[in-house]
Amino acid sequence: MIGRLSGILIQKTPPFLLLDIQGVGYEVQAPMSTFYQLPELNQPAVLLTHLVVREDAQLLYGFYNESERLLFKGLIKVNGVGPKLALAILSGISVDEFVQVVKNNDEVGLIRLPGIGKKTAQRLIIEMKDRLADWQDNSATEQSKNTTGSENQANEQYIIKEATSALIALGYKPIEASKMISKIDKQDQTTESLIKYALRSKV
Repeated sequence: MIGRLSGILIQKTPPFLLLDIQGVGYEVQAPMSTFYQLPELNQPAVLLTHLVVREDAQLLYGFYNESERLLFKGLIKVNGVGPKLALAILSGISVDEFVQVVKNNDEVGLIRLPGIGKKTAQRLIIEMKDRLADWQDNSATEQSKNTTGSENQANEQYIIKEATSALIALGYKPIEASKMISKIDKQDQTTESLIKYALRSKV
């Protein structure tokens, strides 16, 4: 089982990233919460990983910290929740926010996330509640932000492009993703905040 990767980050195309480890490129899928914490390209990066073995593929999923990985492993055990939806959940809400939503039986808070309907929200609350009963609050770690600001128009356009690409990677159509982004005030936004506001908005 591959549990950790340490190498040079050579590609970032959400949800995929590529780590070069002694000449071998490892393709890893990661939630946006992890992408926000990644260094620039060609810089060293460390990821905690979880390997999913299927009949037709072996897929690596990477996470910035242990709380993300633990929640991912718990989510994919829920009936009807696969790795793709688990990544979408982690991309749309922080770990500790998710824990609070489940503990508060907040179906609406879950339905706002992409790919989750009423039945899935109910199932998540029922199946995850006991597993999260003793969860420790890691909000200080989870709230770390990407410090890139919208200092000029070029940087703003770059942030919009990254956010739109991330939404498309999460399953939204290009037109739908652009419409979600267009509703948000772009001033002083980071890629992270833009995606979060978009995911919580209704098209």
